[in-house]
Amino acid sequence: MNARISHLFGAVVVALVALIAMTTYWQVWARGSLEARQSNVRLVYRDLEIERGAIISADGIVLADSEPGRLDGRDVFLRRYPEQGLAAQLVGYSSLLAGRAGLERSLDPELTGSTSDLAGVRNSFDRMRGDTVRGDDVVLRLVAAAQQTAMDRLREAGRAGSVVVLDPSNGGVLVMASTPTFDPNEGLVEALDAPGSPLLNRATQGLYPPGSTFKVVTAASALDNGVVEVSTEFPAGDCIETGGQELCNFNGKDPGEHDFGYALVHSVNTTLATVGIELGDERLEATMAGFGFFKRIPWDYPADQNLASGIYNRRGNQVRPGANVDEARLAIGQERLLATPLQMALVAAAVANGGQLVQPQAVQEVRAPDGSVTRRPQAVFLGRAMTTETAGELRLLMRQVVDEGTGATAAVEGLDVAGKTGTAETGEEGLNDAWFIGFAPASAPRYAIAVLVERTAGTGGDVAAPIAADVLRTLSGS
Repeated sequence: MNARISHLFGAVVVALVALIAMTTYWQVWARGSLEARQSNVRLVYRDLEIERGAIISADGIVLADSEPGRLDGRDVFLRRYPEQGLAAQLVGYSSLLAGRAGLERSLDPELTGSTSDLAGVRNSFDRMRGDTVRGDDVVLRLVAAAQQTAMDRLREAGRAGSVVVLDPSNGGVLVMASTPTFDPNEGLVEALDAPGSPLLNRATQGLYPPGSTFKVVTAASALDNGVVEVSTEFPAGDCIETGGQELCNFNGKDPGEHDFGYALVHSVNTTLATVGIELGDERLEATMAGFGFFKRIPWDYPADQNLASGIYNRRGNQVRPGANVDEARLAIGQERLLATPLQMALVAAAVANGGQLVQPQAVQEVRAPDGSVTRRPQAVFLGRAMTTETAGELRLLMRQVVDEGTGATAAVEGLDVAGKTGTAETGEEGLNDAWFIGFAPASAPRYAIAVLVERTAGTGGDVAAPIAADVLRTLSGS
């Protein structure tokens, strides 16, 4: 055989083998990854042929459902959000153009009926027969009436912000409000460039200096480690010297001689900073980790929409425990400490339920198309943040914060409220992040709350605490 023909024949054989190998790879091994691409048109149409299950609030308000429509000559189901922006960041969206976010993404198996249980198997047979596949309905723990109150009060404040309310006994997410918001029925592309980043869920993705609300964590660490008792006495003074800089009380106030309990109730910076120095970063950061800081909080929500609270450097990267920190300023919720409203609601919930860290739960139950309940999540506790004794002491002190301290505007007639205010410096002259965290009823807590209002001239007591009062009033019917 001619050498040239031999070489040509060899090249053709190699090309054929390569073609067969590539075809086999894409049809067999890579088939799953190809189908998983949201840009896969066949997959998009297949998903649109599913009657996606509804998302419903605990008080019966439909937050998302599907309605029949036509697209490119095909019968499809289109997603609809009757309450528009009420809980848009939590519920998320399922969009032909934008993909999925929020609970629409994390609960996609339930909503499309593609779980591995018997209902999912049934839907697979329905799909093969050409029948309409109906996903499961998801009932949330969210209380739409309280969510509406939170959204209204945040809008009235005129600043971006967030409200989170948890059931401390089981982690149920009763309220998760974030403003500004958006309407997932339309304008998702526009929302990307809208002022105030409305697609951002500030409850889980907003990182803010927690200010004096963090003193609850510092107090828990100090009491648990025996550094102080509630009755430990501290001297008078308006400022202390630490780290080569002066650290002063709010408005330069001198509290006179006082005990540790008074310092927490009246938010005395100098005392909590002194305690932070004595604690040291190792013990304080260990307590922080027990409250859930330094890692993403695990719950039924997309992990990439859930940021970890902790200490961050100027490049926006989290500084791991053990790095050099200013213990005095860390202890009063400043330094480079940043926290999400969800994290601070978990701090309040841990005090409320006797010291345990509870996992947030968005879902109350999942219902099959025939109305039967296929899943009802149970409470999950992630560990102990503090001893029961310390939690009991903090509950009493936080009650005093509302009764006689900086949180008086969180009081609700007929409801015992406990809490802690925070007014965190933002680095902008005259603008603070205003906080309130707390729980109610103080003696038998059913609600643990965190309120955050961004870049306001007011304080936590002036701005955030009244919002907490209104939301708690709606929840309790007081």
